Amino acid sequence: MWQRIKTAIVLVIIVGIAMFASQTPILFAPLLAIGATIAAHEWTKLMPKWRHPLLFVLMILVLTLASMMFKVTWLFWWVAAVVIWLMATSWVRVFPTNTNWYGKQLVLIGAVLLTASITAMFYLWQLSAWWLLYVFLLVWCADSGAYFVGRKFGRRKMAPNVSPNKSVEGLVGGLVTGLLVVIAISLFKLQLTGLSLVAFAALSVLTILASVLGDLFESMLKRRADVKDSGTILPGHGGVLDRIDSLLSATPIFALGFWAIQHFGLMVV
Repeated sequence: MWQRIKTAIVLVIIVGIAMFASQTPILFAPLLAIGATIAAHEWTKLMPKWRHPLLFVLMILVLTLASMMFKVTWLFWWVAAVVIWLMATSWVRVFPTNTNWYGKQLVLIGAVLLTASITAMFYLWQLSAWWLLYVFLLVWCADSGAYFVGRKFGRRKMAPNVSPNKSVEGLVGGLVTGLLVVIAISLFKLQLTGLSLVAFAALSVLTILASVLGDLFESMLKRRADVKDSGTILPGHGGVLDRIDSLLSATPIFALGFWAIQHFGLMVV
């Protein structure tokens, strides 16, 4: 446990400095590129054996760097990611009865999900580092609430074949905890009212639900690949994918929804 806490503290310091030390991407963009590279390497270990894992890593690095430079591609990646996450809901539901998704198509799936998440983080950071921090807090608080409520009151299993420890009660606890964050930010910080408040709260709840799906998807992928963790680079935590699995789904969905809210004039930042 102490090793886990120490690693978490170091991560918070590194990410915090990269996010807030400069308004230019001189620190944050390289951090995203490094994270994408490590996550891509871990993804290759979860796929069926592929002869050219380095090629996939290089592809992800090029895609993420190019996509951060060309904003015109961002919506494409986010929409593509949403389509995949919608399909993933059925994959999780029928696992392990049907695992047709586990094959060479994971190259494309991984490319879309990693690129969409990285560009979403970069987009939110460019708006303000505080917006990206909001998504982080939303996901982390919901995850913590789900853990403690599920551990104390969990009875009904949410996806027993994928993640036996996750319960419906835990999901409710996570939603309630996340809503406390939403209320605190939207009412007291942003001072939202009316349709703006409804739209922002609905997007935040959808983001929480998406984060749960991301967690379940990676758990399912690891079970199919028969590995405990995606990697060992983070002592006490496993791999980078183990730490960002919820964010893989949460960030592009929040970014797409937030873009739509602004585009239709429901909220001005």
